Amino acid sequence: MSPFDAQAQDLVNLAARDRRRTLAPRHGRDFASNDYLGLAASGLLEAAVRDALDRGVPVGSGGSRLLRGNHDEHVALETEAAAFFGAGAALFFSSGYAANVALLSTLPQRGDLIVFDALVHASAHEGMRLSRAVAKAAVHNDPEAFDAAITAWRHDGGTGQAWIVVESLYSMDGDRAPLDALAAIAERHDAVLLIDEAHATGVFGRDGRGFADGLAGRGNVVTLHTCGKALGSEGALVCGPAIVRDFLVNRGRGFIYSTAPSPLIAAVVRAGLRALTAPERRDHLHALIDHAQQALAPHGVTPSGSQILPLILGDDARTMRAAAALQQAGFDVRGIRPPTVPDGTSRLRISITLNVTTDDIDTLAAELGRVLA
Repeated sequence: MSPFDAQAQDLVNLAARDRRRTLAPRHGRDFASNDYLGLAASGLLEAAVRDALDRGVPVGSGGSRLLRGNHDEHVALETEAAAFFGAGAALFFSSGYAANVALLSTLPQRGDLIVFDALVHASAHEGMRLSRAVAKAAVHNDPEAFDAAITAWRHDGGTGQAWIVVESLYSMDGDRAPLDALAAIAERHDAVLLIDEAHATGVFGRDGRGFADGLAGRGNVVTLHTCGKALGSEGALVCGPAIVRDFLVNRGRGFIYSTAPSPLIAAVVRAGLRALTAPERRDHLHALIDHAQQALAPHGVTPSGSQILPLILGDDARTMRAAAALQQAGFDVRGIRPPTVPDGTSRLRISITLNVTTDDIDTLAAELGRVLA
């Protein structure tokens, strides 16, 4: 007997359903990453690292922000981010996952209601699981479902604060949230709108400010901008009214009891933010997206209007066979299975980044035709 027999059996069960995961190395042309603007290995960020080191910025923080871990680079990043995204204040976290967990486990209180999009990220679910508020799912991208959920809660005697939790651009379907309609619902119900801009930051909106740019500065809007996707680095920025930052610093256990992010990384994120004001990378990416939608649509790829193009195959085993065949042919395309996506919707998630060319896209389209034939 092993103390890990239950875990071993669970892995066997996952393998039997073609859902066991393994870590695979990078291989082939990049159609899998979230490095949308090709900044991760860019000379621009490499220069930012060298400059920061030359200025004496340390690699490690040495402690939590409330101890000695608070560095001038953290403060400078948060100041610049708040100004860039038009928020009252910003707070830097080590990852988008950590930020979502901290937000949703800390801000909503007992007696509140969280209405979340059914396809919102796993990190939001983890935050809600730790929250003292009641959480209720709404049909994906259906504003009326959010409105009805809050209305029914009030009718049944709910007196707390209502919270609406969505992503602005969904990571597996590449579709956009109806933010204007959701903002109107939030205003009507005096609700707070929490928007995860992870896949929109740097790619959409004025100077890459995301889809929520038009809502910037509202007292009932909180946005989350991850730094490990289009910004090419790591971490996440929570932006909103100053009281949100203050409350997280005082009550957010995920912030209080975590070692602060690297000051060096904070300096690199600053460089990434500044790079967004130049439109060339973003314009090039959108041209690639347009080309990819036309080239891949004949093979069943959904033209989402974004850099995330899903090819839904449904069956787990077929999805993984197709992914393996594409990888063997030199294309890094990954298969996505439940529980990351709903049952019956296993897919190839094709990501368009500046790490590929139009020729790469055309070659992938031809290979897709052969693999799926």
